[in-house]
Amino acid sequence: MVSEHDGHAGHGGAHGAPPGPAHAGPHGHAGHGAHDRHGGRPDGGDAGHGPHAGHSDHAGHGGHPSHAGHGDHAAVFRTRFWWSLLLAAPVVATSHMIAGWFGYHVPTGLGWVPPVLGSVVFGYGGWPFLSGAAAELRSRRPGMMTLVAMAITVAFGASLLASFGVVGMELDFWWELVLLVAIMLLGHWLEMRALGQASGALEALTALLPDTAERIGQDGGAVPVPVSELRAGDTVLVRSGGRVPADGTVTEGGAAMDESMITGESRTVSRGPGSRVVAGTVATDSSVRVLVDAVGEDTALAGIRRLVSEAQDSRSRAQALADRAAALLFWFALAAGVLTAVVWAALGSPTDAVTRTVTVLVIACPHALGLAIPLVVSISTAKSARAGILVKDRLALERTRLVDTVLFDKTGTLTKGRPAVTSAAAADGWTTDRVLALAGAAESDSEHPLARAIVRAAGERGPVPRAHGFRSATGRGVHAVVDGDEVAVGGPGLLSDLGLAEPAELSGSTAAWREAGSTVLHVVADGAIVGALALADEIRPESAEAVRGLHGRGVRVAMVTGDARSVADAVAAELGVDEVFAEVRPEQKDEVVRALQERGRTVAMVGDGVNDAPALARADVGMAIGAGTDVAIESAGVVLASDDPRGVLSVRILSAASYTKMVQNLAWAAGYNLLSVPLAAGALAPVGFVLPPAVGAVLMSLSTIVVALNAQLLRRVDLRPWAA
Repeated sequence: MVSEHDGHAGHGGAHGAPPGPAHAGPHGHAGHGAHDRHGGRPDGGDAGHGPHAGHSDHAGHGGHPSHAGHGDHAAVFRTRFWWSLLLAAPVVATSHMIAGWFGYHVPTGLGWVPPVLGSVVFGYGGWPFLSGAAAELRSRRPGMMTLVAMAITVAFGASLLASFGVVGMELDFWWELVLLVAIMLLGHWLEMRALGQASGALEALTALLPDTAERIGQDGGAVPVPVSELRAGDTVLVRSGGRVPADGTVTEGGAAMDESMITGESRTVSRGPGSRVVAGTVATDSSVRVLVDAVGEDTALAGIRRLVSEAQDSRSRAQALADRAAALLFWFALAAGVLTAVVWAALGSPTDAVTRTVTVLVIACPHALGLAIPLVVSISTAKSARAGILVKDRLALERTRLVDTVLFDKTGTLTKGRPAVTSAAAADGWTTDRVLALAGAAESDSEHPLARAIVRAAGERGPVPRAHGFRSATGRGVHAVVDGDEVAVGGPGLLSDLGLAEPAELSGSTAAWREAGSTVLHVVADGAIVGALALADEIRPESAEAVRGLHGRGVRVAMVTGDARSVADAVAAELGVDEVFAEVRPEQKDEVVRALQERGRTVAMVGDGVNDAPALARADVGMAIGAGTDVAIESAGVVLASDDPRGVLSVRILSAASYTKMVQNLAWAAGYNLLSVPLAAGALAPVGFVLPPAVGAVLMSLSTIVVALNAQLLRRVDLRPWAA
C-alpha cells in the first residue's frame, strides 16, 4: 500500500477514480476516488448452441459462439409465430374433428382451407425447423429441430394424402400440424427474447478510446488528428479531463490519472515525467505530454480486449436440457415408428401400419417439450428482472446452482468504490466533532473524492463552518481560514512543510489505521496538529450478509483486488471472506479464476470494472454489478442491476428453482412420450385398446397445459429471503 499520501492538492479535479495500489497520488490521498465508470447498460451475446442449432434464421448456433444479436432472432420467430397463429385459426375452425367436438357444421365450400393454409404454415412457419433439422443431421447431432421437423413433415404428408383421398381421413392432421408449428415458434420466440444477448463486450472496450488525439507538431503546437493516425514516436497532449489515446511515457507535466477503467481500483495514481500511461485512462486534474510507444493492437487495452475474446471463446457450450431430451426422444420415436410399421405390416394390415406409424411419429413431438424450457426461462427472466437481476445467459443461470466458489471483486462490489471517513482522533483539548468540522470547512471548496468524503462526514456530525481563502498546494494539501483560524488538511508532506511532528496521543490511532490500509490525513489549526482522520473504501452494509448467506449454502467466498495486502486482509476479516487475492493486475484476475477452476472449483465471478471483464467471461458464471462499466456487463451472463451483492444469493435461489421446474417439465413431457407412443403404436391392441389419433392430439394439448401450470409455480419462489 502507498504510504501516507503526500498531501492533498489538486482537489479541484473532478475525476479521481481508482487504479493500482502501488503509487501515491498528487493529493496526498493516493488511494481513493470516485467511480466515474458507472452507469453501463447490459446487452450481451450468447455463446454456444442449444435447441436451435444450425437453422437458417438463427445463424451462429451451429457450434460456434454467436455474437450476433438474439434480438434479431427473437423478431424473426415473433413474426413467424403471429402469422402462423393467424393462419392456424381458420384451419382449426374448419377442422371436421374440432367441429364434431363443439357441435357445429363446416360448410362444404371451406374444405380447401385446411390443406391450403396448413401448407402455408408448414412451409413458412416450419422452415426454421426444417432447415435446422438439415443442419443437425449434417452434423450427425439430431435434436429438437430434427424431432419437430420429423413430426410436422409426417403430419403434412399424411394430411395432404388424406385431403386427396389417398389415405383415410383419420390421418388428417392439419389442425394438429398448424398448432404444433405455432407453439414451437412461440417457444423459440420466448427463449430468444429471454436470452436477448448481443456482442457488446469488445465494442464497449473499444469505446474507451477517444476518437481524436492532439499530436504535437514540429512547431510545438497541438494539432487534432484521428487516433488511427498516431504512430510510435509521436508526442500527444492530454488535457485535464481528457483520455490518453495510446500507451506511452509522460515526458512533461504531471497529473492524477484515473485508471479505473483499466484497474478498477479506488485510487488515482500520480503520473509524472518517466511514468507509463495506458490508452483509455484519464488525466483528472492537469495536462501531460505523452511520448507514444504503442498504438492499436499493441496497447494494454487491446490486450484486455483479446483476453475477453479468448475467454468468451473458451466458455463451456453445454447443450440445453431440452436439446438433450429431444435427441433421445428423436431416436425413441424413430425406433418406435419403425417397429410399429414392421409389426403391423407383419400382422397383414397395411392400412393400420400406416395409420399407427403416422400417429406415433406425429404425437412423438409433444407441444409440452417445445415449451418445457422456454416457459421456465421466460418466467424466471421476468421474475429475476423484478428482483433487480438480468439473466442474459440461460446457461449461466443453470450453472449457478452448481457454483461452489464465488469470487468477488472488492472495489465497487463488496465495497462502494468511494472513500469514507472511518475514524477520527483528536489531540488533547479538542473533540473529534470539532476536528471534523474544521476539516470539512477547509475541504468544502474541493471536488476531490477524499475531500467530498470529509465534507459528508462533517455534515453528518453537525453544522460545518464557512471557510474563505481556500488554496491547495500540489502534493501537499489544502489551506483555508475557518472561524479566524488558519486550517490545513493533508498528509506527511504537509506536516513536513510546516515542520510539525505528530502528537503522541494520536500516534497509536494513526498507526493502527495505517496497518489496516487506511489513508491518514492530519488536521492543523494555527500551526498545531489538532487531530487526524482515517479514510478508506467504504464496505457495503449488505456485503457481510451476502457472505454469510453464501456460507450457509455451502459456498466458499473469495475476494480479488488490486489493492495492497493490508487493505484486502482488513476488508476480508471484517466480512468473513475465506480466501484473498491481493495486488492483482487485470490479466491476473483472469488467471485467478483459471487457478480456482484448476483446483476443481466451479467459480462465479462478481465484478464491475473493465479489468474484471476477462475474469467474468472466463468464470463458469459471470455476474456484473449493474452500476459497473459497459464491458463488465457485456462479458457477464448475469447482471445485478443494483449494487447489492446479496443479489448473488437471489441468482442461486432462482437457479435451483428454475432448474427444478425444467427437470419437472421435461420429465412430464418425456413421460407423456413414454406412455402415449406405445399406446399409439398399438401396444395394448391385443386387449382391444388402440389410442386413436384424435385422443393422442388431446393428450398433447393436456401435456402442454400441465407444463404451463407447473412453470407458473416458479412465480411463487422468494428471491429475497432476507427481506422476510
